[in-house]
Amino acid sequence: MTAKAFESQPQDLGSGALCIEFCGEWYVPDPDGEFVIGRGDDADLFIDDNAYLHRRFLTITCRDGVWWLKNVGTTLAATVTNGQGSMQAWLSPQTPLPLFMAYTRALFTAGSTTYEVNFILNSTYYSEAPVEDGEGIGATTIAPLRFTLSQKQVMLALAEPMLRRDGVSLASIPTSSKAAERLGWSMTKFNRKLDNVCDKLDRHGVAGLRAGGGKLATNRRARLVEHAVSSRLITTDDLPLLDVTSETEL
Repeated sequence: MTAKAFESQPQDLGSGALCIEFCGEWYVPDPDGEFVIGRGDDADLFIDDNAYLHRRFLTITCRDGVWWLKNVGTTLAATVTNGQGSMQAWLSPQTPLPLFMAYTRALFTAGSTTYEVNFILNSTYYSEAPVEDGEGIGATTIAPLRFTLSQKQVMLALAEPMLRRDGVSLASIPTSSKAAERLGWSMTKFNRKLDNVCDKLDRHGVAGLRAGGGKLATNRRARLVEHAVSSRLITTDDLPLLDVTSETEL
């Protein structure tokens, strides 16, 4: 089944209505049914013909007036944020999450491609305080973490396609070799810096950067991009840092 897509956000839907946006198309789920996001024939929102995507990945249902987002997949996870970076949740397989804010964004990676789906609620159960940006390049953060120039450059090199996507809700994450080439580094240096960033975030409680037994996760680049972008550890304002070669140039 395929739901009707709108070219702009539908208006006057009434209190409690939910709109879903993906790649400039808008959908309105039925509160009495189930809205499926994936790549299968029964997907209401067909994301992409990507073999790494689950045929049924995310579902939207409404119970007692509350909309629920659930990961019904088996391997993929999604990073869910309010867009300001002040709230983030890692939606692992078979996990539900209530959509209680006026705006919610879900980021997820399948293969080398990262996708973004936005959820706009016509009423909100949660009052959000605005997040104020600091002054200067790279000053915005929601955590007391501080990163060196080279650590930020690692995140920026991996997230650059997504940060430059200009409203397109998907982007390919570069390989480590491509990211190292972008920075003019050796693979040894890039992997060492990547290890440092992942270790720092893992110690800070960020899930998905390590596999069992303390080993680094195989998809840590994708998870790092999702976390860094959704938490606003890096933004488009930080992109000039990619061309900085020393701290003295800041």
